Amino acid sequence: MKLIEEILSSYSAGSEPKREHLLALLGAASGKDLQMIREQADVVRREWVGDAIHLRGIIEFSNHCTQDCAYCGLNRRNTGLKRYRMTPEDIVATAQKAKQTGYPTVVLQSGEDPFYSAELLADIVKEIKRLGLAVTLSVGERPTRDYQLWREAGADRYLLKFETSDPGLYARLRPGNSLEDRLRCLRDLRGLGYQVGSGNIVGLPYQDTGVLAEDLLLMRDLQLDMAGIGPFIPHPGTALAAHPAPDASLSLKVLALARLVIPWAHLPATTALGCLNPEGYRLGLEWGANVLMASLTPAAYRKHYEIYPQKAQVDNAYNKLKTLVIRLGRSIAQDHGHGLFASRLT
Repeated sequence: MKLIEEILSSYSAGSEPKREHLLALLGAASGKDLQMIREQADVVRREWVGDAIHLRGIIEFSNHCTQDCAYCGLNRRNTGLKRYRMTPEDIVATAQKAKQTGYPTVVLQSGEDPFYSAELLADIVKEIKRLGLAVTLSVGERPTRDYQLWREAGADRYLLKFETSDPGLYARLRPGNSLEDRLRCLRDLRGLGYQVGSGNIVGLPYQDTGVLAEDLLLMRDLQLDMAGIGPFIPHPGTALAAHPAPDASLSLKVLALARLVIPWAHLPATTALGCLNPEGYRLGLEWGANVLMASLTPAAYRKHYEIYPQKAQVDNAYNKLKTLVIRLGRSIAQDHGHGLFASRLT
């Protein structure tokens, strides 16, 4: 307990994160130690990003994917999944509903689907920007030219999770891909002026506390504007179908440490956490998160965007999220929630 207290005090004093300190914190198991970590993350969250919760509306416009990721139900080998693509008109209409409901930001998310050309997505981004919304894109690895075209069209942010900082594990999780290429994309996005989001999966096979510590240090090195930290949830249509999900407490601990390591960042209480634990959203907000995500995908499609089982059944409607925020004594942010490392976007 004394060691944990000393390490947390060093973070309060602004010390640079150290691997050995993160290992000690990740290994904390006693109730008092975990309480101290949670309380410190909550203090840092309040100091850096305040009490306001940012709500983001996600439009999952395609579940087609060319990749064969071992953890994702959208992988191209999953023949049990009904595939769909939303039309540009439907995507923009859904964004209009997001605006009317009160979401300042929409996240356009899909599998890696080349059907949507760079030009087509740029046109969609332009239409949504005319509504006065901030736009986050999350469509995987694409040529730098595509990223540039979307940035010029008005896209504000890009989310591209690195999943794990271990190159060998990354190659096993994403056959035919490399961590080096993923990190190059993230640095290209930063160079183009995007607010950059990334993050990891907690509870993967062959992932120990050493890997998780390196994940956190990589988030710091990338100076992420936002980081998604969610638990692994097995999907029967993937290569990791038999690997068990972790206890939610591990994801909460990593989330809290991310708040200490990248205190300026927007951190969501992820849908995966809400799926793993009925109180996941509330717990995430108490362990350092300041963002809630809601799927706005039309019901006819939402059930087929099955990254993991039961995703579509997680109830994250606007009114429910608003009620949770009020119950916790916090407020809903009215601004776009641009990151502290943003390129002075308005």
